[in-house]
Amino acid sequence: MMVCMKFWFRLAILSSCIVGAWAQPADPKAVPPPAASALDAVLFYQVLLGELNVREGSAGAGFSMVLDAARKTRDRALFQRAVDIALQARSGDAALQAAQTWKRELPQDKEPNRFILQILLALNRPDEAGQALTVSLSELPSAELGGAIASVPRLFAPLQDKNRAVEVVEKALAKFIVQAPTAVTAWTTIGRMRRDAGQENLAIEAALKARQADKSAPGPIILGLSLMGSDNPKLQAMLDDAMQGSVLPELRLGYARTLISQQQFSKALQELTQLNSKHPEFAEGWLIRGLLLQDMGQTAEAQQHLSHFVQLNAKNTAPEQQAGQAEALMTLSQIAQRQGQLDQAQKWLAQMPATADPIKLASRQADLLAQQGRMGEARLVLTQVKTNTPEQAKRKTLAQSQWLREHLQSAHAYPLVQAALKESPEDADLATELAMVTEKLQRHDEMERLLRLVMKLRPKDPQAFNALGYSLADRHVRLPEARQLIEQAVALAPQDPYIQDSLGWVAFRQGQNSEALKILQAAYKTKPDAEIAAHLGEVLWTMGQTQEAGAIWREGLLLKADNETLLDTLKRFNFKP
Repeated sequence: MMVCMKFWFRLAILSSCIVGAWAQPADPKAVPPPAASALDAVLFYQVLLGELNVREGSAGAGFSMVLDAARKTRDRALFQRAVDIALQARSGDAALQAAQTWKRELPQDKEPNRFILQILLALNRPDEAGQALTVSLSELPSAELGGAIASVPRLFAPLQDKNRAVEVVEKALAKFIVQAPTAVTAWTTIGRMRRDAGQENLAIEAALKARQADKSAPGPIILGLSLMGSDNPKLQAMLDDAMQGSVLPELRLGYARTLISQQQFSKALQELTQLNSKHPEFAEGWLIRGLLLQDMGQTAEAQQHLSHFVQLNAKNTAPEQQAGQAEALMTLSQIAQRQGQLDQAQKWLAQMPATADPIKLASRQADLLAQQGRMGEARLVLTQVKTNTPEQAKRKTLAQSQWLREHLQSAHAYPLVQAALKESPEDADLATELAMVTEKLQRHDEMERLLRLVMKLRPKDPQAFNALGYSLADRHVRLPEARQLIEQAVALAPQDPYIQDSLGWVAFRQGQNSEALKILQAAYKTKPDAEIAAHLGEVLWTMGQTQEAGAIWREGLLLKADNETLLDTLKRFNFKP
């Protein structure tokens, strides 16, 4: 729109010059002569006729007239208009012709380079695009090179052959990776391209070279964080080294988040502690640390850090910070509820920002009401949540079902989720939830069918493999198959403590007590959890270590006193805490 307006503005000025040249002033000496224009009357009407053709649907004729006028006048606004006409007509070849003519007629103008590159990329012509990139970068002033190189991955994203895109970009950036001012940006850009092409090891190599080029630059660290899923000791060493220095708080937080996603909780906690110490005003660091501590069972410290975050963040109206505020308040409410402080739990919820997720809020309120024995009100709170999109409707169904399952009402959850799954028969989230419901209802054949559907829909998601394997092991059936399924889950998520719990449990079911004990102790150390405590305690008890088993079970009760697995275990062993 702006390009077109600029063209018409320029055309209006040029036409006024023509009109001025024809008019006879009353006093020729009083008015200076108009500036000479390259657009004479004939060309003016040629351009006008071209625009009329475009308006009436003859874009090809209009394009030819405007491009011819641009060539004769060497006017950059007319060249740009010719490119625009071709693009609007979805004629990439014509747009490329106009841009290349523009560059040939005005070789000092850098603007056509941008159009030529983007058009070639849109036409999926990588080799020519690489040549255009080389030309474009060579003509840029030094001050603009960094930003231009950094934007290359976004520009080349439309290319279908990602590996070919990497090749042409690396060739275009060959001279920039050896020049000190541009080396870090060039290597980071190459790393991003390699990563997007699935060349993870080569991307890590580029990240290391970028880091070597400039240890103060954030780009290589950001790239490294995005590659942490691959188990590469050199990359880990690079990031550890980067975190030893002074880095932006956002980068340290990003590192901590990545460590959490990889189940490296202790290391993540160290980074967050350092973040809070070095940047106490950085509110989000307190939030993530508090949530992690809560997840690790360190409730008192979690409560302290989350409360601090709520105070720091109270006046921040940014949407992402408001979401963090809601998360902190819900967690504080949950902590208070578990401590039996129901009034305080309600006070935390009363501070909830207006932008809070209504489904999460309703779930929290329903849990609080259920603890007070107000089951009907609790279920009504979830039922009355208003939804505006299919995704929200799905989330509401999942929240209702989860609440019903947790409060031993799976029979009511079943028709709810089944109806939703009938509407979306390949929705993995709904299929997973219905599998959990059918497991509670002991409809094991149906549960297995649903979990195998999820495996098909999400072959790289470990949860369905783990769920089916654990169910078989827990029922003491098909143990070799259960082990195989759980080992598939371990391969997909080797650090997940819940999957390790399943592995330990199936080992116990197979009579491999020593192996089970070792696995479960490691899982419990990584993630203190009531269900893992139930399994670990049972293995210890069976091995004759009854005092140790009792201690673990008591810890489990402190973590979650109403955990169904733990309570069933204590009942079977007639254990009185």
